[in-house]
Amino acid sequence: MIKTLSRSIREYKKTAILTPFLVMAEVILECIIPFTIANLVNQMQAGCGMDVIVGYGIWLVAMAVLSLIFGVAAGNTCATASTGFARNLRKDMFYCIQDYSFENIDKFSVSSLVTRMTTDVVNVQMSFMMIIRVAIRGPLMLIFSFIMGFAMGGRLAMIFLVTIPLLGIGLVLVIRAATPIFRRVFRKYDALNDSVQENVQAMRVVKSYVREKYEKKKFSAAAGDVCKDFTRAERIMALNSPLMQFCVYAGMVFVLSFGSYAVISSQGTEIAVGQMSAILTYSFQILMSLMMLSMVFVMISMSMESAERIVEVLSEKSSLTSPQSAITQVKDGSIDFENVSFKYSKKAERMALADVDLHIKSGEVIGILGGTGSSKSTLVQLIPRLYDVTEGCVKVGGVDVRAYDLEALRNNVAVVLQKNVLFSGTIKDNLRWGNPDATDEEMEEACKLAQADEFIRQFPDQYDTWIEQGGSNVSGGQKQRLCIARALMKKPKVLILDDSTSAVDTRTDALIRQGFREFIPETTKIIIAQRVASVQDADRIVVMDGGRISAIGTHDALLETSDIYREVYNSQNKAGDHDGQE
Repeated sequence: MIKTLSRSIREYKKTAILTPFLVMAEVILECIIPFTIANLVNQMQAGCGMDVIVGYGIWLVAMAVLSLIFGVAAGNTCATASTGFARNLRKDMFYCIQDYSFENIDKFSVSSLVTRMTTDVVNVQMSFMMIIRVAIRGPLMLIFSFIMGFAMGGRLAMIFLVTIPLLGIGLVLVIRAATPIFRRVFRKYDALNDSVQENVQAMRVVKSYVREKYEKKKFSAAAGDVCKDFTRAERIMALNSPLMQFCVYAGMVFVLSFGSYAVISSQGTEIAVGQMSAILTYSFQILMSLMMLSMVFVMISMSMESAERIVEVLSEKSSLTSPQSAITQVKDGSIDFENVSFKYSKKAERMALADVDLHIKSGEVIGILGGTGSSKSTLVQLIPRLYDVTEGCVKVGGVDVRAYDLEALRNNVAVVLQKNVLFSGTIKDNLRWGNPDATDEEMEEACKLAQADEFIRQFPDQYDTWIEQGGSNVSGGQKQRLCIARALMKKPKVLILDDSTSAVDTRTDALIRQGFREFIPETTKIIIAQRVASVQDADRIVVMDGGRISAIGTHDALLETSDIYREVYNSQNKAGDHDGQE
């Protein structure tokens, strides 16, 4: 875990290494100051002159200033290293997620990934900051103060041998009790974020069904659960503070009582007033250093689970990778499914697709029809290798898709999925996802093919119109047409429309299909639809049922040979006739 996380330090390695050295210099000076003050007190007690006092004063001021400079420098380098580490950690996680296949993404929920990149990274950042500064300062202060305390106080410093083990045992018990709770609470954070995300995304549905009270109740329960566990953990961790205070004051009482007795009874021969003041300072420094270490251990305990969750993301390798000597040229848009079977998980009991044999010529228009759960979308997701087949193979341009460079394959296979997504930015920004170097003329041509140019011209800013996140300021039909235009910008050899015209009227749907036939005849077009009208003029129609191909043929042939196709056609036409009579 440490090895994986340390890779994200990179260019901040120098500042991370420099910080402990600056802290060491600061600690050494802080430990020398009480020793110097003790000598000054002894000199004053012996009746020294002003020249000695001034000399000691200058030396003390110089050490204090140097200690301050080293402390400020350590704070700056520590802040630079920790914030830079956190930035690199988020960047590395984001880059890993971008490389994930759908199979990898299915292992993590969106809310969990968000929590890992925010809350978990902050926890790890705080731990890293404490490790390179406080975790160095605490032990060094403890060691130096312990040595100086024995050097100055002798038997009086034996109190440290009692308080240090007592604090250590208490700290271990507290951490052992709190760690399991912190592990649980971060999983509950995922559930809390999941509740917020689901509610915000489905806000229109929540309001239309007047379910605000129910959602508030659900969120309150999730938030209360997190609060309950955190409160329990914090109560346990809070025991550290009174234990620390007890040891601090017990040590001081011991030093003051027995130290004062030793000074008075020996008349300063066994222990002097200066030594007495120094041992008090060192005892305070020792206990403060233990308090620092307890804070470090608390933070590390909290962040251990966060670190493990981050490493899970960084260690997850994409199940889909480009092979060595990958093919980068796709010859044409021909597609072959050869004895293809597929399941989403190795643990799945049944295949989502079974025994699929389908051969599509380059430039063909193929319609795919079937009921909900018939695996229509699953079938087409194998073409751009969003998933890998479980059995058999899928070929594009006569080559197994697993032999292609992933980027080259996906640049030649454009997919407009069921859930159309637009990103915040102008219409031009969204269209250039298909081709970053596209000219205005190319964008207009693609939009005309997708029947989007007309409504874009009606916007005041036309192609410079700002699209809100998710395309919330355009209608469903407009969003679908913009997504189709974006796919066309790639000038693909294969174009897949996965129920991507469901929100447009039948006339616009027909115009889009007509434009495809006339202007991109060499592109293979696969149209998944619920409406027979959207696919009935296709060269061939594939009827899916239960993950298998039930029938293949033209519209007229399927009306005669396929019961499923005939039933769908008749039910839709009857509905249409009835609507017309209305």
